[in-house]
Amino acid sequence: MKLIRYGDPGREKIGVQIDGVNYDVSAFGGDYNEEFFGNEGLARLEEFVKANEGNLVAVPEGTRLGSPLARPSKILCIGLNYRDHAAETGATIPSEPILFMKSTTSLSGPFDDIVIPKNSTKTDWEVEFGVVISKTASYVDAANAFDYVAGYVLHNDVSERAFQLERGGTWDKGKGCDTFAPMGPFLTTKDEISDINNVRLWLTVNGKTYQDGTTRDLIFDVPFIISYVSQFMTLLPGDVISTGTPAGVGLGFNPPIYLKPGDVVELGADGLGTSRQVVRAYRG
Repeated sequence: MKLIRYGDPGREKIGVQIDGVNYDVSAFGGDYNEEFFGNEGLARLEEFVKANEGNLVAVPEGTRLGSPLARPSKILCIGLNYRDHAAETGATIPSEPILFMKSTTSLSGPFDDIVIPKNSTKTDWEVEFGVVISKTASYVDAANAFDYVAGYVLHNDVSERAFQLERGGTWDKGKGCDTFAPMGPFLTTKDEISDINNVRLWLTVNGKTYQDGTTRDLIFDVPFIISYVSQFMTLLPGDVISTGTPAGVGLGFNPPIYLKPGDVVELGADGLGTSRQVVRAYRG
């Protein structure tokens, strides 16, 4: 299945996408959140959709899409997880995954604006393959990691490089600004992607391609990452792990290229759809 959430920010309703058409399933009840994923929500929703086949109401075209999952307890990210990206930034290939968090308040819809924060001079882009956790995970073995996966989601790990790298040594400040985690357009359940080790990801700015990579180039693959993170913290249903970005970020160019108001960022991944964000300045 493909899960969507639609409507005004903070008041989204739940839906599903079938053959490219978005349908309302708000009668199912609840939201795509920790309770949903942790209580066999995907299986129950599938039964609901089958029972109402032919009777689901289409969401009007042009309706805003929100993030396909409600605000999770954690948005976890893996840094420098593609060899070509590490090389372009001059970083050493990590011996263990580099882990940081994005504020959950950075979550936004796939077509919402990216807002350049106050005092920002180096706002950057990063297309990523995100993993959504299905059930509580602690000290998971890599061999069993997929038992804890609900599905996958497209994520733009927007980053402010000065905040990230020049303001005190931690990355989180440059990662958690409002609008810095556009996700979607939908959450694709794990059964719909047969080979997560060969998913193409791409990103353009103003129509020019900057990123074009594949998950087969991950340094640490998805099962290893889930297992690794679960050694340090409990993962809850609905949590997101974003697995890293391939080469082509603005920071990697000489001179660097950063986003400015009016820029249009478009990105996509096999099986995860496409998203589009217009960049604008902070308005107060």
